[in-house]
Amino acid sequence: MNTAIRFLAGTFRRNPQVRDVNEVFEERLTFGERLADRVAAIGGSWTFIIGFSLLLIAWAILNTIVLAARAFDPFPFIFLNLMLSMLAALQAPIIMMSQNRQAAKDRLEARLDYETNLRSEAEIASLHDKIDLLLAMAGDHAIPASGKPEGSRAA
Repeated sequence: MNTAIRFLAGTFRRNPQVRDVNEVFEERLTFGERLADRVAAIGGSWTFIIGFSLLLIAWAILNTIVLAARAFDPFPFIFLNLMLSMLAALQAPIIMMSQNRQAAKDRLEARLDYETNLRSEAEIASLHDKIDLLLAMAGDHAIPASGKPEGSRAA
């Protein structure tokens, strides 16, 4: 049997707790990271997309129809363009930070899954060894492949 698995088997048997990835990861988050995740969650929602679309439509209607002669941002809406560019310049890195954190969380989850798999493999190997020991202890009392107990004669 692989010696690394045997070594790890003892370690994992002594420390069998299972950790929740979300709890482990949430413990480490700073205020800025929580804020970035919240901004990314809001920015990627249908509520934001619909609300922002309504704002853009309202802006265009206000500056073309309602305030036609005295519009504060006449067509081609240069001020609106500036605001959208600034929003994108701020929102993109925040969303990227959130994605990087999600990737780190996925790596942590994969590592914990790997540890669980190692513990399972070690436990199965241990059970296999115990069954082999039981079979060895049974020795002569075991029923051979012929299906008849040893010492009995066929009639």
